[in-house]
Amino acid sequence: MSTQSFMEQRLDASTWPIAVGDIIALLAFLLAGTLQHSTITEIQMNPEIYLFAAGPFILGWLIAAPLIGAYSPGGGSAANSSIPLAIRSWVPAAIIGLVVRVVAVPERGFAPVFAGIMLVGGAVVLSVWRYLYFQLR
Repeated sequence: MSTQSFMEQRLDASTWPIAVGDIIALLAFLLAGTLQHSTITEIQMNPEIYLFAAGPFILGWLIAAPLIGAYSPGGGSAANSSIPLAIRSWVPAAIIGLVVRVVAVPERGFAPVFAGIMLVGGAVVLSVWRYLYFQLR
């Protein structure tokens, strides 16, 4: 029987570069999406636009990724284990983000197309980032 706590089994300090890259990749993806609806000038003048767009999904990632094991020892060992962990972590993270977004900004409502874009787009962005990480490492 392991003496490690649940979170100790899910978090490996050596995965910090992947974690930083994940956040940067997600922030870039979320900024690209935000720029589909707002100009950079509007975002600079009203940063809450980006905060309300990105915040729920980053929060979802910060909750789901450690719980699912995106930063576990397997998450940092090779692309063939790291990428599936990122995708499995992104699905609940995106769902959390969608729920938080609807609760925090109810006037935006819920659009199934947006949910699909978030689920697929985030998974692709995280996968590409992690693939590149292991190719360049």
